Amino acid sequence: MPGRGLTLALAIAVLILAADQVSKTLVIALMAGRGFEPLDVTANLSVVMVWNRGVSFGMLSGGDETVRWAFTGLAFAVAAGLVVWAARVANPWQAAAAGLVAGGAVGNGVDRIMYGAVADFIDLHAGRWSWPAFNVADSAITAGIALLLVHALLSGRRGR
Repeated sequence: MPGRGLTLALAIAVLILAADQVSKTLVIALMAGRGFEPLDVTANLSVVMVWNRGVSFGMLSGGDETVRWAFTGLAFAVAAGLVVWAARVANPWQAAAAGLVAGGAVGNGVDRIMYGAVADFIDLHAGRWSWPAFNVADSAITAGIALLLVHALLSGRRGR
């Protein structure tokens, strides 16, 4: 029987993967119907369609198909490693963080397989400042890493 950490991580990863893929499918359809013109939701939030062929913030986006498949393989390897790690941890926060990152990594990996690039669509901006477009998977990865960092910092304080 799988441990609680594994069960929690897998449940969160599946939820993130589903939310990510459903949101991308809906946004791609919405944006295609609008001729891919940006949609302002609020003064600081827009829905856009950006195909990211690189990694974070579009870095390394000039690569060929080898780079695409390398990123895809890396995403699935990271997700698998995190799931194995989650099966071994007793702390539910660590397992939840592993699930967030794994689900996000698989979500973006699926995009690379299906579309050849990651579908990013959330655009936060204020005045001339604009954060690079991102998606649900990116948000989950960021939240998972933040959760791991907070847990490590708090655990370090308790250990002293």
